[in-house]
Amino acid sequence: MIGDRAMRTHRARAAALAVPLALCLACLSFLSACSTGSDTPVDGGLSESVESAAAPSFSPHPELEGREEREERWRLGQAGPNGETPWPPSPGPEAVRDVFARLQATLGDSCDTPGNCEYLLNRVLDELADLDEAMKADRKGPGHFPEPIAWMATLRKDVGEDRSFENLKAHRKVILGTRDRINVWMQDHPDDYR
Repeated sequence: MIGDRAMRTHRARAAALAVPLALCLACLSFLSACSTGSDTPVDGGLSESVESAAAPSFSPHPELEGREEREERWRLGQAGPNGETPWPPSPGPEAVRDVFARLQATLGDSCDTPGNCEYLLNRVLDELADLDEAMKADRKGPGHFPEPIAWMATLRKDVGEDRSFENLKAHRKVILGTRDRINVWMQDHPDDYR
């Protein structure tokens, strides 16, 4: 009994040491394969390996070539030589469930917290705009979300482009009411956000 336990312990230790040893051997064989260069001087000069260590050559990845030029064009807002836009391509609208989750995260916030009201109202408007875009781009089509899309259009018309705190405060009930109506509508359509 004691001998069996000692033998199992010995085998477990041996197995535990075998893995790091195998990794070390694999690394050593890789490193030796990488250092096959000759240190014999060529034409009386430095050997190739010493010369390459002294002055490494750098060949950027093809996608990185011209990166600095593209970044400069992007900074200046200029198009490239082939007419391409300097801005990175948009990944497209988000999924409805992702935007709705962010909108739901605002349900616990209120304008009662000092200094939070302006942030909250701007955030709700941003999340509603993103949700509107996501619903219109959803594979089910905008006809699947007629009420929320109509409510958000009415909200945009009511609030307008003015994002000043005074304007947002004046439309606070409409902004938060639209958020709450959409939340209730989405709760009745769980397949759209799960």
